[in-house]
Amino acid sequence: MSERVLIDGFSRRVDYLRMSVTDRCDFRCVYCMAEDMQFLPRQRILSLEEILQLAERFVALGTRKIRLTGGEPLIRPGVVQLCQQIAALPGLRELCMTTNGSQLGKLAAPLFEAGVKRLNISLDSLNPQRFREMTRTGDLAQVINGIDAANNAGFSHTKLNCVVMKGRNDHEINDLVSFAIDRQLDLSFIEEMPLGSIREHSRAESHYSSAQVRERIAERYTLIESAESTQGPSRYWRLAQAPNIRLGFISPHSHNFCGTCNRVRLTVEGRLLLCLGNEHSVDLKAVLRGHPGHPERLDSAIIEAMKLKPYQHNFEVNDDVQVVRFMNMTGG
Repeated sequence: MSERVLIDGFSRRVDYLRMSVTDRCDFRCVYCMAEDMQFLPRQRILSLEEILQLAERFVALGTRKIRLTGGEPLIRPGVVQLCQQIAALPGLRELCMTTNGSQLGKLAAPLFEAGVKRLNISLDSLNPQRFREMTRTGDLAQVINGIDAANNAGFSHTKLNCVVMKGRNDHEINDLVSFAIDRQLDLSFIEEMPLGSIREHSRAESHYSSAQVRERIAERYTLIESAESTQGPSRYWRLAQAPNIRLGFISPHSHNFCGTCNRVRLTVEGRLLLCLGNEHSVDLKAVLRGHPGHPERLDSAIIEAMKLKPYQHNFEVNDDVQVVRFMNMTGG
């Protein structure tokens, strides 16, 4: 039997799924959510069993990489067992997770044993006070302990994610590079994305482009462009002074990554988002709950949804709310 694959309307093969397991988080990062967030009631979110069922259908349709996200995925009870079940799905090549690192001190080793292959860990500052200001509730020492626990557990190619904000943490760029080199971690710098309405700062004023980040790095290091890919949106570079680590740049404003997009996102409400920067979506929870025991109905809905995937997003550098959902609702 020939392999089943998902193809969108622009002949792109879609084989990477980002699944949110919760909209809740123990941090309140200023670029991600409002300080007084209202989270979903329990009855509106997918059960762990439903998340597994959807993962099964996507893998059956050719998905080869799944990344679990949140909110913060590690605060959902039962997530380690869910990882074990998804990692065991025949045909899946890689199960990854994006986390803020707060729970890794106790969960890094169980996650590695469960079959999670790689971790992305958010780290926007190495200054404890600034870290607290940017996350509103986060403890830097706890996160660094989690990063070290991940290394000790056996994870390799762990990647740090840093959202760069002008006047907030842009002067720490090379300190973060040095930190990554010392611990042999990859590091991606991300332009802030205009998701959700915030009052804490002006996104137009805080915008710091990937080109500006590279200029700052070039003051201390020699950058070498690379053609490497991890199936995600990062464009990678290497450092002459530390060739073992990769520096990634995620540039939704200045250099979008849409032409080769192979990704879709599933929110914890069961809504399949076809694009990070657009509202095109399909309610898979309704199909799942409306037709229990009929996986073919889910397959049909997923296949049909690919026709809605737009070619690209168009983020503008201003304070207009271009997408009303917050990043924690989007799923990483």
